[in-house]
Amino acid sequence: MPSLDALRKQHPRFVYRGYDIAEQDGDLRLTFDFLIEPDIEFAPTLTLHNAAKPASALPPGVLENLTFHLGLAEIPSYWKAAASPEIVVAAGPLDGAQITWWHKLLLEGMGEYFNVNQIDFTQPGFVRILAENEEEPFARDERIFDERRFLIPIGGGKDSAVTLQLLRDLPHACFGLNPIAAASLMMEGCTEQIRVTRRIDRRLLDLNAAGYLNGHTPFSSVVAFVSTACAQIFGYSHIVLSNERSSNEGNVFWLGREINHQYSKTFEFEQAFRQYVDRYIGPVVYFSFLRPLYEVQIARLFARMPDYHQVFLSCNRGQKTNTWCHECSKCLFVFTALYPFIGWEGLSTIFDHDLFHDTDLLPIAHELIGTADQKPFECVGTHAETALAFSMSLQQAGNPTPPLLAALAPELPPVDKTLLDAWNPEHALPADLVALLKDALHA
Repeated sequence: MPSLDALRKQHPRFVYRGYDIAEQDGDLRLTFDFLIEPDIEFAPTLTLHNAAKPASALPPGVLENLTFHLGLAEIPSYWKAAASPEIVVAAGPLDGAQITWWHKLLLEGMGEYFNVNQIDFTQPGFVRILAENEEEPFARDERIFDERRFLIPIGGGKDSAVTLQLLRDLPHACFGLNPIAAASLMMEGCTEQIRVTRRIDRRLLDLNAAGYLNGHTPFSSVVAFVSTACAQIFGYSHIVLSNERSSNEGNVFWLGREINHQYSKTFEFEQAFRQYVDRYIGPVVYFSFLRPLYEVQIARLFARMPDYHQVFLSCNRGQKTNTWCHECSKCLFVFTALYPFIGWEGLSTIFDHDLFHDTDLLPIAHELIGTADQKPFECVGTHAETALAFSMSLQQAGNPTPPLLAALAPELPPVDKTLLDAWNPEHALPADLVALLKDALHA
């Protein structure tokens, strides 16, 4: 297996050389041209289904700008193979502020990758982004939308189900990027659906097998840019995410920095992305409907939506088979978050067995409540709300106490029940949606 230093010396530059836009049976097929010098080439694709006709009505230069940015969003997934010291953007113009923005996304969004691979990304000049054209950026889309229409990304978990259910009576479409089976089932209820197929270049997988670097990338930033492109092409004024307050909490401090698996779901990223889109791309407004709430509050709302209980899936390990693995931190967190509100009776329609009877999950439980070295690198709740969920589950379970809860009980930190009624003022919701969400929370 080559060392990091060897990879960086052998592959000094990552180059975004260009992109291609092609129409194919009514779809738009976008292909990106990446090179890791000297000789590793990638050609990943995005297929925007049924987008060719509406895209033809865009103002001149707008489709090129959208495509260029989709290529920028794909860079981390391929740059990570060798962590080249320089990223050269030759496919289009970037000004100084854009370079700074993308550099921050790379360092913050790849934090887990750096941590797992033990890469010191804090050293001066670790990675530079260079633009061959730093002059005028692409044309921004200056159109103004005539009406408010929501594009709702559907991931297949409980959060997007809650957003979809609460906004069902407002004009909207469902958006799916490589939707898993659970997401496709949720999208069936939408009269308007926008789907995008993202294909990874298999050469990246070959490099992984050959010992090149691999790791987590900020996928939610890809969702942000792809959904923005689709919103502008299909005429949706707002992108309504389902990212929650809990995503703002990091996983571990390392090299003096907070590492957050969910960086591209945070409010910090949401704000930065909104500002970037407004300045460089167009009038689409991007916000998260569930930003004011913790995961445990969302779980309480979801508990009242039984039609989704046998549809949703949050387990990443089980995505290909549309099943819960019953062994990972995501499974245990979701089980624990829902237990106080629907008990084992309700959860038995979702999970094959009661996870509170599996003491092998105790180390994961400690990671979730903050009594271990770090929080799992998964999209899970904060330490405080997870401790609250375990405490409430203890009360709900009755006697005899399930073995996992009995073992964890002495380790639970003091809990704050006010979290169930908390409201985070740091959000970007329109006033009418604030009222709608508060009404649901206090129903």
